[in-house]
Amino acid sequence: MAEASYSLEQEKNFEFTSAHKRKLMMYFGIGAVLFIIGVIILALTGGGGHAEAAEGAAAHGGGHHHYQWWYRVMAVLWQDAVLFTGISLIGVFFVATQYVAYAGWSVGLRRIPEAFGYFLPYMAPILLVIFLVDAFVSHSLFHWTDMSLYDKAGDNYDAIIDGKSGYLNIPFFLIRMVIYFVLWIFLHRLLRNNSLKEDSLKAQDYKGDSIKLYNKNVYMSAVFLVVFAVTSSTAAWDWLMSIDTHWFSTMYGWYVFASWFVSGLAVITLTVVRLKEMGYLNIVTENHLHDLGKFMFAFSIFWTYIWFAQFLLYYYANIPEEGIYYLERLAGMDGHYTGVFFITIIINFAFPFLALMTRASKRKLVFLKIVAIAILVGHWLDFYMMVMPGALKEHGGFGLVEFGALIMFICGFNYVIANNIAKVNIVPKKDPMLKESANHVVV
Repeated sequence: MAEASYSLEQEKNFEFTSAHKRKLMMYFGIGAVLFIIGVIILALTGGGGHAEAAEGAAAHGGGHHHYQWWYRVMAVLWQDAVLFTGISLIGVFFVATQYVAYAGWSVGLRRIPEAFGYFLPYMAPILLVIFLVDAFVSHSLFHWTDMSLYDKAGDNYDAIIDGKSGYLNIPFFLIRMVIYFVLWIFLHRLLRNNSLKEDSLKAQDYKGDSIKLYNKNVYMSAVFLVVFAVTSSTAAWDWLMSIDTHWFSTMYGWYVFASWFVSGLAVITLTVVRLKEMGYLNIVTENHLHDLGKFMFAFSIFWTYIWFAQFLLYYYANIPEEGIYYLERLAGMDGHYTGVFFITIIINFAFPFLALMTRASKRKLVFLKIVAIAILVGHWLDFYMMVMPGALKEHGGFGLVEFGALIMFICGFNYVIANNIAKVNIVPKKDPMLKESANHVVV
C-alpha cells in the first residue's frame, strides 16, 4: 500500500448504534429462551434418560454420586466460560506480543484485540460461582472437592487424589483463580490506558511522548508475557485438567494455550473482517489480512502438533492410567464421543490447512470469514471434549442448553467488545508505528 493512498482523515470511528445493541440483545434473549427451554427438558427427562449412577465415575473419585440433570447445565456453562475467558485473555496476549516484537504491521488493527480484555471481569464471577456450587454441592465437575475422598478410614478414600491435596484443595484453588484475574485485568488496563493516552497527546509534540508511552507498553507487555506464561498453564491445570483428576499431562498447558490462541486469532480476524465489511478500518488492507490468515494457518498446525504429540506419547506408551483419557474419548462409553473426536480433528486441522494454503485465500474476506467461523466451531468442540467426558461421562450431548448458552456468551462478548471499540479511536492515530502499519506490504 503506497504511503500517499492512506490518510487518517479517511478513518471513521466505529459507531455502536442502538440498532446494533437491540439486535445483540434480541439474539441474547433468543439464546436465553433456548437455554431455559433446554434446562426444562433436561429436568423433565433426567438429562437424556440416564438417571443411573455414571459408570466408571469411580475412576475419577466420584463413583458414589448419582448423575443429576443440572450437572450438565453446570458443565456447559463452565465450558463456555473457560473458552471465552481464554479468547478475552488472548486479545491481551496478542497485543503484548506485538509490543515486545516492535511489530508495526498490526498497529492499525490493535484496538480490536485491546478491547477483548474488557470481557475478563465478566468471566471471573461466572467461573467463581460455578466452582463454588460444584465444590460445596455437586462435586460433578471437580470430583476432588468431595471431602470424603480424603478420609482414610472411609469407603470412598482415594489415595491418588489425596496425594494431590497440597495443590488441589478448595482454598488454594480459589486463591489462584482470584490471582489470575487480578493480574490479567490489572495488566490489561495498564496496557490499554497507555495506548489511549497516545490519542490525547498534543499535535505539536506528540512524537516524543508517544514513543515514551510505546516503550512503557513494551516493558509492561514483557511483564504480562511472563505472568501469562505461568498463569495460562496453571489455569489450564486447574480449570480443565483437574476435571480428570487421576490423569495428568505435562503438555496440557501448551495444548490449552494452543486452542485458546487459535480461537482468539479467529475472533480477531472475524472482527476485523466484519468491520471492514461495514466500512471501517480503511488502514487494513489485504496485506494485513494476509498476515492474520498466516497466523490462523500456522497456529492451526501448531495446535495439531501439540494434539498429536500428546496423543502419540500416550498411545505408544500404552500405560493404562495415562491412556484412559483418550480411550474414554475415542472408544469408551460405547463410542459416545467418537464422532466428535474425529470431527474436531477435521475442522481444526484439515479444513484450515487446506483452505488457507494458498496466498490468495489469505487475502479474501470471504475465505477468512469462513475459516475463522469454522475454527471457532472446531475449538468449541475441542473444549467440549476437554470438559464433558470427565465431568459427565456418557451423559454429555448437544441440545438446546448447549446452543442457548453459546449464543448468550457470543452476544455478551460482542456487546462488551463493540461497546469498548466504539468509545475510542478505532485506530491509534498517534502511535509511532502507525506509518509502518499503513505501508505494510507482504511480498
